Amino acid sequence: MQEYFLARQPIFDRALHVVAYELLYRNRDNATAEVLDGDQATSQVLLNSFVEIGLPKLVGERSAFINLTRKFLLNDELLPPPSERIVLEVLEGMTVDAELIGAVAGLSRKGYTIALDDFIFNEELRPLVELADIIKIDLRALDQATLHEHVALLREFPLKLLAEKVETPEEFDLCKELGFELFQGYFLCCPRNIKGKCLPANRANTLKLVSSLQRNDIGIDELEHIISQDITLGYKLMRYLNSAAFFGRKEISSIRHAIVYLGHRSIRNWATLIALAEIDDKPVELISTSLVRARMCELLVEATGIDGAHGAFTVGMFSVLDAMMDAPLDELVAELPFSDEISIALLNHQGPYGAALQSTIAYDRGEWAHIKSAPPIGEEIASIYVSSVEWARAMLGGLTQR
Repeated sequence: MQEYFLARQPIFDRALHVVAYELLYRNRDNATAEVLDGDQATSQVLLNSFVEIGLPKLVGERSAFINLTRKFLLNDELLPPPSERIVLEVLEGMTVDAELIGAVAGLSRKGYTIALDDFIFNEELRPLVELADIIKIDLRALDQATLHEHVALLREFPLKLLAEKVETPEEFDLCKELGFELFQGYFLCCPRNIKGKCLPANRANTLKLVSSLQRNDIGIDELEHIISQDITLGYKLMRYLNSAAFFGRKEISSIRHAIVYLGHRSIRNWATLIALAEIDDKPVELISTSLVRARMCELLVEATGIDGAHGAFTVGMFSVLDAMMDAPLDELVAELPFSDEISIALLNHQGPYGAALQSTIAYDRGEWAHIKSAPPIGEEIASIYVSSVEWARAMLGGLTQR
C-alpha cells in the first residue's frame, strides 16, 4: 500500500497574523514537492483534506491554498464546493490557451479565489493575471532588481502579492517595504539579526524566569514562590488551568494545588509557555508552532515505546526559542539547566528526542525524506501530526489571551 503525507504551511499578513495555510503533498520517497503524477498528488490533497481528515482540523476558520493541475482546473466537478476560503493555485508551466483561461474565469465567477503560483511574468500570462486574486512570487527565483520590476508591473492589477520562500526576518522586512500583502516561508522560526550581544532587558528577564522554572531540582515550595512572585504569570496560569482548554479537570484553586494535581513538569512547562507568550513583538503563530512541535515530539516518542516522553515535549517546546529571543540557540541553551539529553536533542537532533524533533520539523515542512526512520511512519505519523495541530489549537486560545 503506497503511503501519502499531508502537511500545511502558514501564510501570514503584514501583521504576522495567519490568514491561510497551503496544504502540501509529498510522496515519502521524494524530498521535494516534485511528483511523477501531479493529478494523483492533487487527488490525494483533496481527498485527505476534505474527506479523510476534514478541512477544519487542518486550517480552522482560515483559508486553504490547494495546488491544481490542468485536469482539475478544467473539470470543476472534481473540486469541493465553491468558497472564498478555498484558494486554487494555478501551477507554473501550464500551457496558457483559451481552454485554460476560460476554465479559470469560470472558477473565479463561481466564487473561488485564484492564485498564480511561482509567478514569473511574460505576456502569455497576462490573461491569467487579469483573473487572479493573488500572485505568488518565489524569492529564490528572482534577483532583487527583477523582484522590484515584477512588483511595479503587477501593481497595475487589483490583486494581492504573496512572497513565498521567505527564509529570514530581513527578507520579510524587504518584502513589506515593497508592498507585499502576504508572506510564506520559514522566516518565522529564524532569529532576527540584532546588533550587539546582549538580550533586550525584557527578554533577558524572561530567560532568567524560564531558567528558574526549568531547574530539575526545584521543589514545590520554590516553584510555588517563583510563579506567585510574578503576579501576571500566576494570574494567567491560574486562569488558563481553569479554562475550557482543560475541560474535564476539577477546578484548580491555587498554584500549590496546580503543582500537586498536574505535577512539577507539567506546571513548569505551562508557566514557561505563558512567559514566552508575553514577549510582545512575536506573533501568536510562533507559540502555536512551539505547541505543535512539543505535542508531536511527545507523541512520537510515546509511539516508539521509549520512556520519558515529557522530555520530548520540552525539546519540541524550546525548539523555537532562538526565534523567540532573537539569539543563537546554542547560547540560549547554555543559559538553561537542561540535561545533556535535551541539549543535544535541541542543538544536534541526536538521541530519541532529537530524532523526534527532526521528524517533527521535517513533517511540518513537507520534507519527508528527512523524517528519521525510528519514529513511526505512514498513516500513524500523519495521524499524530493532525492530532498535534488540533491539540495546539485547543490549547492556544487561553494561553495567548492578553
